[in-house]
Amino acid sequence: MKPREKATTQQPVYRVALLGTKFMGKAHSQAYRNVNMYFSDAPKVEQAVICGRSPEETEQAREAFGWQEASTDWKAVVARDDIDIVDVSTPGNMHCEMVLAAAEAGKQIVCEKPLANTLQEAERMVAAVESAGVRHLLMHNYRRVPAVALAKRMVDDGRIGKIYHFRARYLQDWALSPGLELVWRFDAKLAGSGALGDLGAHVIDLGRYLCGEVAELAATSETFIKQRPVEAGSSEMADVTVDDAAALCVRFANGAIGTIEASRFAPGRKNHNTFEINGSKGSLTFDLENLNNLKFYSVDDQPDTQGFHEIIACSLGKHPYADNWWFDGHLLGYEHSFTHMIYDWLRALAAGGSTHPDFHDGLRNQRILDAAARASQSRSWEVVG
Repeated sequence: MKPREKATTQQPVYRVALLGTKFMGKAHSQAYRNVNMYFSDAPKVEQAVICGRSPEETEQAREAFGWQEASTDWKAVVARDDIDIVDVSTPGNMHCEMVLAAAEAGKQIVCEKPLANTLQEAERMVAAVESAGVRHLLMHNYRRVPAVALAKRMVDDGRIGKIYHFRARYLQDWALSPGLELVWRFDAKLAGSGALGDLGAHVIDLGRYLCGEVAELAATSETFIKQRPVEAGSSEMADVTVDDAAALCVRFANGAIGTIEASRFAPGRKNHNTFEINGSKGSLTFDLENLNNLKFYSVDDQPDTQGFHEIIACSLGKHPYADNWWFDGHLLGYEHSFTHMIYDWLRALAAGGSTHPDFHDGLRNQRILDAAARASQSRSWEVVG
């Protein structure tokens, strides 16, 4: 789809409809709001309409997040001729239906991760966008943290040599209390899986991005709190139908091995998304809770100065995306990764191309999640389809 043009300026403009008003809707909104302010070469974007279920809450989100209109009828919005991009930022159980409708309407599509709740849904979604000929982006935003993008560049440039190990953890602690009510993330019908899909999907995607495709894996998972109150303060209990934690042992197609852990039961860990890559020439390590910094060890350093060197990935002219923000050492945050995703996406759309991660990446990630679920049940190694 070519961007529409304003008659007064002949400047291309993409009009966006956002489906979702909560946490991820807010994160995506700030990206659309800020991308033209900081990236002068980005195609213009208009926040046309935001969709939610509650009229009052959707109107509040419209005003707070900077959207032109609010609607509670997402199907009508997706069908509108004046919408170019549909952004799906809802719980996972709604992704498939919304993406299928957007593809049928010929819209370009952004979708939150994981792509779907099941492998079958993911396959349907990929088939739909391919059949419709629309372009698609999966919002694995951690690829666009400058330090992670720098790690990718260093891996591709051979700075750490042949990769031997990838070990990653994504740990949080918000689910610890047995009194926490049965929010949607504890319901398999809405969330698909627990920590495996919610957190594990991110580090699985980073493993693929940095080290290559996963060939096979073994896995285990556990639900520590089996029942929760149906509502806050209620004595009525309901079953938790997702995992609280998962651990994977993986073999990559290139011969590297790895471990991936995801848990929402790690006291003190608020958003501990960390990885370490070991290769024949060095190592890289990253922690999202210190997201501007990348640590690098090189075997080529002099023996008396060998050690992990800390790189602050915010230097103009040196590090990914840095030129569009502040002076050297002026740090960035979580929200900037979404802006970088939308920037790359808009540029690709205007050029008639695509960018990664896309729905094909989402499908590959989903196959790994599916294999992990099977391996947890079979207690044996499973081949990733």
